[in-house]
Amino acid sequence: MAPPSLLSDLSSSATARLLPFRASEAATRIFRCHPPPSRQPIPSNSVPTRLTLSRRSSSSFVFGAATDSGASAKVIDGKLVSKQVKDEVAEEIATMKAATGHVPGLAVILVGSRKDSQTYVRNKKKACEAVGIKSFEVNLPEDATEEEVIEHISEFNNDSSVHGILVQLPLPRHMNEETILGAVNIEKDVDGFHPLNIGRLAMQRRYPLFVPCTPKGCMELLHRYGVEIKGKRAVVIGRSNIVGMPAALLLQKANATVSIVHSNTKNPEEITRQADIVISAVGVANLVRGSWIKPGATVIDVGINPVDDAESPRGYRLVGDVCYEEVSKIASAITPVPGGVGPMTIAMLLSNTLESAKRAYNFK
Repeated sequence: MAPPSLLSDLSSSATARLLPFRASEAATRIFRCHPPPSRQPIPSNSVPTRLTLSRRSSSSFVFGAATDSGASAKVIDGKLVSKQVKDEVAEEIATMKAATGHVPGLAVILVGSRKDSQTYVRNKKKACEAVGIKSFEVNLPEDATEEEVIEHISEFNNDSSVHGILVQLPLPRHMNEETILGAVNIEKDVDGFHPLNIGRLAMQRRYPLFVPCTPKGCMELLHRYGVEIKGKRAVVIGRSNIVGMPAALLLQKANATVSIVHSNTKNPEEITRQADIVISAVGVANLVRGSWIKPGATVIDVGINPVDDAESPRGYRLVGDVCYEEVSKIASAITPVPGGVGPMTIAMLLSNTLESAKRAYNFK
């Protein structure tokens, strides 16, 4: 079991916000684990096939079992699935443009000059251009006021050519994140952070307009690789508002029996070992060891953590919350880091923006 000192801050990790780390911020509380072995290529007969982007049940996804008796876990390739999703989004946008004369629009508001946030915004803009989504961007200085940010949100709320509004996190410390995110029109909340969207996600027989992008990406990977969810035991490690909590709600909606491991959980290793599906999003490098995993389980690793690596030109390398070398020998399928969940986040943002535009133009 992990030392209590390591579990004391799981629920507030920076990784739960999916923000990249600088080498200087490399955590000192690191479980040592060897780098992952060479990635096992996905056999052609297990590559996910094209699926529509409309709401669907977990029973709609059948690609065959992910297990490979006597071999290492199969790699759940987020880059491959992300490309598929983007291709599907681009195709639907082209069809919608031909039918309605309109394309989706995504507005991004960036406050401050954090290099990591600037990189994220730049990548989102490139992704939008690649699939045919029109980009709108507002850059405000670090000392901007909440009122200025909300004023820009209001303008985008009233702009019919904008179908999604994204406020890049984190915001400067003097700003109230809840107030600013709450100002986004729920019909344009493509990040899925609006309290009403989260509330609908938590309720039975109710559906949010949007689901937070990273948890949605986790579920998309499970679906496209034919991982059975209904009736299975699932454990989500971490309970952040952005990843852990909505991931648990999504698994529950898919009829899994869900447990959440958090900073006050006793015997987290024992609880996690009961799971058929594990999603980890806590930001502690190599926290989840092989002894935590039930043989044949599917493991989704959301963590992005830097560890010192003298052989890397950057002086560090990125690893997940899961000790890949150990867990890949026990699990049936696992996401690598990098190249697993990460690429799915922007793909799901594009998907959400398309869905918003389709509603706006009543395009089926």
